[in-house]
Amino acid sequence: MLEHFKTTVGAIGWTLEGIGVLVIVIGSVIAIGRFLRQCWIDDERGHAYHEFRVGLGRSILVGLEFLIAGDIIRTVVVDQTLEALGSLAIIIFLRIVLSFSLFLEIEGRWPWQPPADRPRA
Repeated sequence: MLEHFKTTVGAIGWTLEGIGVLVIVIGSVIAIGRFLRQCWIDDERGHAYHEFRVGLGRSILVGLEFLIAGDIIRTVVVDQTLEALGSLAIIIFLRIVLSFSLFLEIEGRWPWQPPADRPRA
């Protein structure tokens, strides 16, 4: 019974990681397509580059969420070793750093700062 549970949960973890990879790949293809369309059809290279980076960054962030969720599920339920836990901690740390840097790149501010269009209290 327990082995069946571990197998099922492991499959769920791998599925979430697969979804994460798909989100990153599909989001990247969409961002590239929009960039090319804006460059060649609309002839707006400066704006197109900014929009490309925003779209790509958002795809990476959402994909990373799925990848981390799958890793957490597999580490907690299936692979309960100190090495797996250390690997998970490193991945989560890198994801946090990447998330903050992508947020800063996309929004132009840190996550804890209010948006420029919202007045401060």
